[in-house]
Amino acid sequence: MLKGFKDFIMRGNVVDLAVAVVIGGAFTAIVTAFTENLIQPLIASLGSGDVPGLGFFIKKGNEATFVNFGAVINAAIDFILIAAVVYFVIVLPMNKIKELQEARQGTKTDEEAPVPVETQLLTEIRDLLAKQ
Repeated sequence: MLKGFKDFIMRGNVVDLAVAVVIGGAFTAIVTAFTENLIQPLIASLGSGDVPGLGFFIKKGNEATFVNFGAVINAAIDFILIAAVVYFVIVLPMNKIKELQEARQGTKTDEEAPVPVETQLLTEIRDLLAKQ
C-alpha cells in the first residue's frame, strides 16, 4: 500500500504540481509587494487630490461608494506578472526537461528492444528460401 502511494507521489506530474504551487505561492508575495508599493501609487497619482485612487465616488463623501479602477488595474498587473514568471521559470524548463528525458528513453528502448522470436524465425526462413 505504501509502495503504491510512493509511486503515485513520485510520478512526474504530481511532483511538478507541488513545486509549481510552492514557487507560485512564494512569488505571489513578491509580485503583490511590487504592485502595491510601486505600481499602485503611480496609478493612484493619476486621480485627483480628493480621490483616494484612480476612480470615483458614487455618493460624494461616502468612502464605501468609491469605485476603484486602480485596484482592478493593480490586480491585472499582478496576475500578468505572476503568470509570466510561472510560465518562463517553471513551465518552459519543465517541458524542456521532459523532452530531454523522453528523447533519452526513446533511444534506449530502440537500442535495447529484443527482436521477437517469430520475427527471427521468419527472417531465417526468408533467407533459406532466398538461397534456394
